[in-house]
Amino acid sequence: MDVGKQLKSLRTMKGVSQRELAKLSGVTNAMISQIEKNQVNPSIGSLKKILDAMEITMGDFFTLDIEAEDKLFFGRDELVDIGDSVISMLLVGSQKKGRKLAMIRETYPPGADTGTDFMQHEGEESGIVLRGEIEITIGHQTKVLKPGDSYYFETKRPHRFRNIGKVECELISAATPPTF
Repeated sequence: MDVGKQLKSLRTMKGVSQRELAKLSGVTNAMISQIEKNQVNPSIGSLKKILDAMEITMGDFFTLDIEAEDKLFFGRDELVDIGDSVISMLLVGSQKKGRKLAMIRETYPPGADTGTDFMQHEGEESGIVLRGEIEITIGHQTKVLKPGDSYYFETKRPHRFRNIGKVECELISAATPPTF
C-alpha cells in the first residue's frame, strides 16, 4: 500500500491542510509532507497520532479504498470525442475499462445519421434533445423529437438516429453498459 498517497487522499477528502493536520496531531508539517511524498515511512506512533486527528482507526486507514486520483469533473474541452468525422459524440469521463455508464453529448449536423444499418446491442439507452430535432427509429416505431423531448429503450431493439431538420441537433444521452 502507498501510505503517502492514502494519507494525502484521506486528508484532502476531509478538507484538512497539511498545516492544520500538523497542529491537530502534534506532528510537524514537514513530517506530514514527507510522508505524503513517500520520503519517509512514519513510525506506528506518528501515524496513529495523525490518524487520531482525522478520527480514523489504523485498521480503517489500511482497508479504506480512497480513489482521490480519479478525475471527477470535466471541462467541455476535456470530453473524449468518440464520434466520427460527421457526428460529434463527446463522452463524459475516460474510456476506462470497467465503467458501467456512458454519458454522451451528441451533435448531429443537418442530414447526419448513424447509418443505414440499424444498431443493436445489449443494454439500455436514454436521452433528451437540447436543440434542433432528431428522428429516432426503434424497431418499427419512428418519432421526430424536438427540444425537451426524450427517449428510453432497450438497445437490443434495432435503432438509428437521423437529423432530418435544417439546423444542428444536440442531445445528451446515457447508455449502459457503455459500448465505447
